[in-house]
Order: sequence, then structure tokens, then C-alpha cells
Amino acid sequence: MRFIKDLKEGDRIGEVYLIKQKVSAVTKNGKAYYNVTLMDKSGELSGKVWDPDDPAIDEFEAKEYVELNGEIVTFNGALQINIRRARKAQEGQYDPKDYLPVTPYDPEKMYAELLEFVDSVKNPYLNRLLNFYFREDPEFIKKFRYSSAAKSMHHGFIGGLLQHTLAVTRLCDYLASRYEKLNRDLLITAAICHDIGKVRELSPYPDNDYTNEGNFLGHIVVGVEMIDDAIYGRKGREGIEGFPKILEQELKHCIVSHHGEFEFGSPKKPAIIEAIALNFADNTDAKLQIFTELLENEGTKSGWLGFKKTLDSNVIVTRTD
Repeated sequence: MRFIKDLKEGDRIGEVYLIKQKVSAVTKNGKAYYNVTLMDKSGELSGKVWDPDDPAIDEFEAKEYVELNGEIVTFNGALQINIRRARKAQEGQYDPKDYLPVTPYDPEKMYAELLEFVDSVKNPYLNRLLNFYFREDPEFIKKFRYSSAAKSMHHGFIGGLLQHTLAVTRLCDYLASRYEKLNRDLLITAAICHDIGKVRELSPYPDNDYTNEGNFLGHIVVGVEMIDDAIYGRKGREGIEGFPKILEQELKHCIVSHHGEFEFGSPKKPAIIEAIALNFADNTDAKLQIFTELLENEGTKSGWLGFKKTLDSNVIVTRTD
């Protein structure tokens, strides 16, 4: 199989891809055509079906695997495919694992390690809050383990939310072991919970797009609401009686300030030491993952790669391997 990341201008292909999106459109001359988005685990590619009535173009819809023939061209500085033939693929022609990006790590082992961190939190109120979701809510657990951590910025793959959360929690555990002023129980709880709102902000793959709740509120607000659900009870489940108000506010503050700056989406800047530690851990894992994915996508390239908006820098790759 030829993965999307390996395609280049002028390539003629005949491959099966997953159709992420299909939209009918009309040219300035009134001629109908399709805008499509193809995807595999390596990325996405825009495409055009300029003549939907052509007998070589079978009917197909989004979320279907389709065998496509066409040519890779450049339009407005980006690659796209002009599709000449299309037909639905049959089972056996494709392996779903090639089309949905997934974490390279074992989800079972990652979740087991995360639960060890849950058990390490000794404060009874915070421990109860963590168990409310991570042990006692099957629907949440399924979504949390399957979700990505972002639409496009970092960890944008199945299991990305779990991988990112565990990485941030590990970093916070290290910081707590080195800086005695940090309240470890609060910091570990904040690390585990800082992105829980993403299970409702983003739809599952293959869409991996913002839900209505994600567009209206965002994962930070949703995450605070979920903390309230655990503390005060929801859907017939009991809350956590006697949860200290100041502890509730500190935990929520860590969540609302974990992006660090107003321009990055934080309603508040970090005001307690645990919030600062969480912000640094979150940013560290996000930036290193962005650079990791950049290195993977660039393959064997080396030298200056140009300005990368997600890193706010002109970056260089020096390879010695």
C-alpha cells in the first residue's frame, strides 16, 4: 500500500483509501463535482471528482473504503488527487489498521499504569474523584482510551488522549519528587484530569472533529463541568460528601490554567505552584510530540525545514544515523 505521506506530485495511483468526507459542490459554470478527503494512518489528502456522472465513478459515501485511481497534482501549494475511477472496496482488499492512526504503545499497559497513579493519590477526596471516572464509568473509560488528544496539533490519533495524559502524569510525578512544595496528590489528580473534557470535545475517529459541545464550550469548560459531576453527583450517582471547597477550586484552577496563557485558550493564568507545574508538563509533552511527529513525517530529510507554526520557530533536523 502507498501511504498518503509518501505520495508526491505526478504520481498515478490505484489504491484503497478511507473516505473521511465527501461534499457535493458546483463549479462557477454550474457543473457538479465532489470534494473528498481521503485518509490513512499516515495522514489526509484532499481530492476532486470532476465528473460524478462518469461510468467509472461508482457511488460511494463518507466512512467507506474506496478503491481510487487518479493522479496527484499540486493546487494552491498543497497536494491533492484528481480521481478518475472509484469503486467501493470489498472486505479483504484492505486492513483497517492501515487507515486509522493509532498510538504506537499498548493501551492496556498504559491504562494499567495510569490506574497505578490513581491508586498513589492518598487524599481520600481526590482518590474518590479519580475512581469516579477511571474505574467506575465504563462509558467514559471507553471514550478516554479511544479518543485522540487533538484534532491536529499533537497526539491526533486513536489512544492519543491516554498516551498524552500518561506522559503528563509521569512528568508531574517527577516534578513532585524534586520540588517539595508541590502537593503531589493535587498535581497528579490535575494531570490525570486536565484533558478529560476532550472525550466530549472531539468526536471519535474517523471524524475526529469538534462536536457541538466542543465548539460551544471547549474541553477546559467541559472538564470543569465533569469535576462538578463527580463532586456533586450526576445521573443517579452519588457525589463526594464533604469535598473541601478550597481543594475543589485548586483542582479546577489547574484545569482552567493548564494552557498557561490567555492566547492559548486558558481562561486564567497559573496562580498556584501545582498549576505552573502542570502547564510546564503539558507543554513539554505537547511540543516534544509535535517535533516527534515532524521528524517522522520528514523521513530522511535533514537541514532547515522552515518555520513551523505549531513550534513557533524555524526548525532544523540534524541527522547522524
